[in-house]
Amino acid sequence: MNSNHLLLEEPIRMASILEPSKPSFFPAMTKIVGTLGPKSRSVEIISDCLKAGMSDDYVLFSSVARFDFSWGDIEFHQETLENLKTAVKSTRKLCAIMLDTGGPELQVVNKTEHPISLEADTKVILTPDQDKPATSNLLPINYHGLSKHMEGLYYLPSTFPCLLIYHPSLPPGFIMKRKKAVKKGDTIFIGQYLFTGNETTSVWLEVDEVCSEDVVCLIKNSATLSGTLYTLHVSQIRIDMPTLTDKDKEARSFLSKLGELNQTQIFAKIENIEGLTHFDEILQEADGIIFSRGNLGIDLPPE
Repeated sequence: MNSNHLLLEEPIRMASILEPSKPSFFPAMTKIVGTLGPKSRSVEIISDCLKAGMSDDYVLFSSVARFDFSWGDIEFHQETLENLKTAVKSTRKLCAIMLDTGGPELQVVNKTEHPISLEADTKVILTPDQDKPATSNLLPINYHGLSKHMEGLYYLPSTFPCLLIYHPSLPPGFIMKRKKAVKKGDTIFIGQYLFTGNETTSVWLEVDEVCSEDVVCLIKNSATLSGTLYTLHVSQIRIDMPTLTDKDKEARSFLSKLGELNQTQIFAKIENIEGLTHFDEILQEADGIIFSRGNLGIDLPPE
């Protein structure tokens, strides 16, 4: 008998695989996190999601509906929440809620909302001047420090371990901290998280030169950007932006309406090399960890 073949008592039919699993006394420990977006926020669709597994009959083990606050306003998410409440009542399926805040993000701003075509082997300028319209040759961004070496004065204990600049003219206990800017040869990614090499909606840029506040880049692949905002990612460069944006604070007020904040758990999302470097410290403060594979795949090589 050939041991490489699996012997079955009877053929497996697709219908039997698709049949719902039999009820069990023990609740499933693996849970589903379902994002409620523009095409999945109606009461009917949410009800179907709850019945399909985005729920549980035990409060302590309920699955999660995710609200992505990187897009949409408070009114949009409030309407989605009301639809979720209605679906939960009608299906009698329990479901927890996760608010995924956007945090500090570099973005290309396209106020015209017209698609932008970028041609490979041509150049495009990234500028912090958001009053200028986005074109195939000029992309406004929401950050002024991309082209600059910025310095600031900080007070830290002498035992604090970090890479800092000391100068004898500084007062005792103070140090000068320098933030790194982009330089020639650095890579910048705009668009979706997944890049296969055949994408037409995402683009790789290579920094060619820095001119005052503007960054001139060489376009590495042809692409068309559509919409009002596109995420911009600079590989392994620390961007000095507030950890909590105004939109994140709105999300907190949204959350406070749902119940007591002391019952809320905080999950930290690791999405760049800085998060990996400080992983142990983050783990001490957070209730859980989420790895953003898409962001990490842009910031770090697969190895």
